[in-house]
Amino acid sequence: MKISIDIDDPAPPFAQLITQVKAAVQSGRLRPGQPLPSIRQLANDLALNLKTVAKAYRLLERDAVIQTRGYRGSFVHMDAVANCSVDLSERAHERLQETIAELRAEGVTDSEIRNAFNRSMNGSSAK
Repeated sequence: MKISIDIDDPAPPFAQLITQVKAAVQSGRLRPGQPLPSIRQLANDLALNLKTVAKAYRLLERDAVIQTRGYRGSFVHMDAVANCSVDLSERAHERLQETIAELRAEGVTDSEIRNAFNRSMNGSSAK
């Protein structure tokens, strides 16, 4: 698996890594059951922070593109090809855009939307 990180790319390194792993799965360069480099090895190879690679692996695992088998390592998920088309981040973005448009149509200001979003993310119900 050939992965490269472009520091001039506006996409963060973890997102570049996710995109490249998904592309490799979709093209057949990575096949179901195939082992992936360890987080430590990939971070070393790409000169990235361990946490950056770990975040990418966590999100790929959440999306069932890869699976981690404890100390045996990470592998391409058996349903990875089908799961590569699922983009929860994009789905969240689209849903938020729809909600923001609805709130603006009701006359809620952007400042009020930001405050409500921050309260919601922080688990606070007070104004």
